[in-house]
Amino acid sequence: MAHHQHEHEHEHRHGHDHGDIDWAEMAPLLEAQAELFTPLYERALAWLAKEVTDPGLVVDAGSGPGVISCLFAETFPGARVVAVDGSEPLLERARARAGRQGAADRFGTLAGDLPQVLGELDYPADLLWASRSVHHLGDQGAALAACAQRLAPGGTLAVMEGGLPARFLPRDIGFGRPGLQARVDAAEEGRFSRMREELPGSVAQVEDWPALLTSAGLHHTRSRTFLLDLPAPATDRARAYVVASLTRTREVVAEDLDADDRATLDRLLDPADPASVHHRPDVFVLAAHTVHSAVRPAD
Repeated sequence: MAHHQHEHEHEHRHGHDHGDIDWAEMAPLLEAQAELFTPLYERALAWLAKEVTDPGLVVDAGSGPGVISCLFAETFPGARVVAVDGSEPLLERARARAGRQGAADRFGTLAGDLPQVLGELDYPADLLWASRSVHHLGDQGAALAACAQRLAPGGTLAVMEGGLPARFLPRDIGFGRPGLQARVDAAEEGRFSRMREELPGSVAQVEDWPALLTSAGLHHTRSRTFLLDLPAPATDRARAYVVASLTRTREVVAEDLDADDRATLDRLLDPADPASVHHRPDVFVLAAHTVHSAVRPAD
């Protein structure tokens, strides 16, 4: 899901309206992006593992193609991992990845809408992870409360929400008005706000995630932000991600930008232009994602 699921991780990004996305078509992009962000996720999971020890069941709620789900299988080799998503094509990729990594015997999937589908879990989770999926639910507080109810006593709920918008380019790229990415951020924030307002049962809420977790009946809240820093010159994989991300941005928020910024994006995406992100030497990837966690009191 988009501010998402996945950053997309479904589109684990602002401004992407998940209802009309063909997830089967998007799957390779989502998978490639999640793989690029793996160093960030590995640090986040290592942080969780300091307090979540030897879980029996780990649930990835809003798993997308399962890159993070399979990282959980590596982090907790004694755990059963269940990837939960509304898209069966993405879950197919998750199962295939688990098979390639030798974890198929302790890896399951569950298709359906969050948070209701969590009621179909065979038993409560010791760790329930939601990466940029909660913000696609109209009542985020109620969604967190529903997630908390699916935890075992002493279980942990961890949500990846917030952080900072990604940066790929210097403020001044040599053409167009400086500060393009800041204006894109503003356009995506506007679209994200409209998306939230249009969700069924949408509830306006202060996005204080530790407070929301506390209101869901959890305690021992903590937060940590993790950085992905891939400096210039970009690798081929990082450059491909930047191209795909800016292409998606151009498709989604073009109407919210002025003509000059649209022209700048078009030039940045033109592979025949030496100043495009396909060729320029100053392309980088810098992103920060925040994880908030809390624990269900022991009964």
